[in-house]
Amino acid sequence: MFSQGGLSLEQAPPISVVLRFFVTASIFGVLLGLFLIVDSLGLASSLTSNKSVIITHTLAVGIMASFMLGALFQMLPVIAGVVIKMPTKKAMVVHLLFVIGVILQLYAFADASTPLLYFLASAYLGAGLFYALFLMLKELIKIKDHSSSSKGMILSLGSFGLAIGFGIYLLWSLGGYLDGSLFLQVKELHYSFALFGWLSLLIISVSFQVVEMFYVTPKYPTWMSKYLTLTIFTLLILKALAIFMGIETGSITAILAILFILYAGFTIHRLYLRKRPTSDATVWLWRLGMGMLIVTMLITLVNSFIEINVEIKMFSYLSFIGFALSIVFAMTYKIVPFLTWFHLSNQGYMEAPMMHDIVHPKTVKRHFYIHVAMLGSISLSIFFNIMILNMISGILVLLSFALLLYNLIYAIKKYNYTQKHTEKFEW
Repeated sequence: MFSQGGLSLEQAPPISVVLRFFVTASIFGVLLGLFLIVDSLGLASSLTSNKSVIITHTLAVGIMASFMLGALFQMLPVIAGVVIKMPTKKAMVVHLLFVIGVILQLYAFADASTPLLYFLASAYLGAGLFYALFLMLKELIKIKDHSSSSKGMILSLGSFGLAIGFGIYLLWSLGGYLDGSLFLQVKELHYSFALFGWLSLLIISVSFQVVEMFYVTPKYPTWMSKYLTLTIFTLLILKALAIFMGIETGSITAILAILFILYAGFTIHRLYLRKRPTSDATVWLWRLGMGMLIVTMLITLVNSFIEINVEIKMFSYLSFIGFALSIVFAMTYKIVPFLTWFHLSNQGYMEAPMMHDIVHPKTVKRHFYIHVAMLGSISLSIFFNIMILNMISGILVLLSFALLLYNLIYAIKKYNYTQKHTEKFEW
């Protein structure tokens, strides 16, 4: 059994399961960059009314959900010891339904005059995502001795299920299949459970183990690793009940913001105390992500008591996107080189490339600088709506995801080359 830091690696799925979703996410990122460039030139004026919805769902579903699904197929066996039988076939079904669903959803937003598109999008996306949830939750709930990470994953997936259900309601309402009398309430809950529940809880749950393992840091405080995810999930449920009952939710939102700020602060402190303080761009990405989470939650905290202007709200949304993407990039640049080396070594290839040969640290640093420039240019474009800024933002989004896509393809080529052209040791 190959294990490290309490993580079990012997039952990890084939590398193709993970890379399929990571490559898909990168392609959607490239397409988003192209869309932003076209829009900056005024060539997407027909989509003006739904532009923000298209961008939001390309980011949240096409990119973030792709990354998270791939990471979950990998992390569940490794962190929680959960075994999904025939992972390649099942991941392929999830992937196919998911990609078709995302494309149909974006097309529906672009062509709002075709109600059938909303129904088809909900059918494919719902089927793919609920099937993935079923595969994962079915095995997770069988665990007898849960860790903080596995408990948090259950709550994250539960939040994801609620977000998907709310999303289907919204799609059916937009398609005219429902009257949409609760549209605004459900819309707020859809975003809350998707971002603060599913996405944030998953990052928090995974970080309780991987931050310590990857960066040799002190453990998180017991009270935080044991109770934080449950407290956040409980507050989200209370917020949902309050919204449906017409009760003010500002105090709940404020408590949530404070909890996220505490988590981000502790994570930054843990990274500062790491035992191997070498220059590592993935650490920079974690610090940047946690810093942007703090910015988002400080704005959210203020907004829960006083109304802030639209530009500041937009900046808080961007900060949250910056938080999520920074952590995703950091994890991807740790996971992919390690998995490539691990699977080849485990198969007996004596000349398996080392992790630095798959994605060199200097490459990650270059991506970090592009990522920071991208976030900076988009921030400026929020406050100064100038064509050249919007175009630069689109170009940087394109460059960021194109570089990631190139690195993933390079890792795949390295993997295939090693299998075909190097000597395999027979046990």
